[in-house]
Amino acid sequence: MEGFETFFEDNYGDVLRSVAFALGDRDRAEDLTQEAFARAYQRWGRVAAMERPVTWVYVVALNAERKRWKRERTEDIEEPGRGESDHASRVVTGVVVRDAVHRLAARQRAAVALRYVSDLTVADIARIMACSEGTVKATLHQALGKLRVDLQGSEP
Repeated sequence: MEGFETFFEDNYGDVLRSVAFALGDRDRAEDLTQEAFARAYQRWGRVAAMERPVTWVYVVALNAERKRWKRERTEDIEEPGRGESDHASRVVTGVVVRDAVHRLAARQRAAVALRYVSDLTVADIARIMACSEGTVKATLHQALGKLRVDLQGSEP
């Protein structure tokens, strides 16, 4: 398939990072990104002719996750009592952590998301944020300190 290898090499990392950021689960994002690129390969003639083929890959990856969420939600409704306390605890923890992260300063929030959600290195974050690696480390240290204080005693 002419052109697919270059397309894959040029876009895989960006798609993976974006999907991982959207899901907050890098392992799941890798699965979805690989599946989306595999589908693009199978339909490469049609996908390559699109104005923005990488957009198609993003849509395929995120649609697959949305379908899974919908299936899980339907299963939970059909099977009451299955893992209710587990699910509620995860939801509460997620809300508490999300709220604590949202209270961080914008620069700290960006650094935390890039490091711990997108799983980027300190050097990559420094390039993205246009600052030194030391500044990134200090920003992460301050953000984690604030989160630690904010989340202390907040566990459900």
